[in-house]
Amino acid sequence: QVQLVESGGGLVQDGGSLRLACTASGNILTFNTMGWYRQDPEKQRELVASMSARGTIQYADSVKGRFTISRDNDKNTMYLQMDSLRPEDSAIYHCNLMNFYRGTSTGTYWGQGTQVTVSS
Repeated sequence: QVQLVESGGGLVQDGGSLRLACTASGNILTFNTMGWYRQDPEKQRELVASMSARGTIQYADSVKGRFTISRDNDKNTMYLQMDSLRPEDSAIYHCNLMNFYRGTSTGTYWGQGTQVTVSS
């Protein structure tokens, strides 16, 4: 079992910034990837950014150059710095953690989600 607790969502103006945080606890394996996904009522859930424990990073094309993912391994916390926010970034943002054993995913865990709303 892994528990993920998110924070940092809110309401900002077009062009503003927010920083999301996700703290993980429980059975976190050495090989894992943490990521941020977002979903609004009209769209499927999509990957925003992910970062492995070793530091490999992926970004969605729509957020490259605006969002920055990072991890503080000592605190088991992942951050998403979101700058130059646009109304189309509005969504519920969910923290995700995937454990891996011998190259295969053994568990996928989700946070409760935090609302990001960008007003025009």
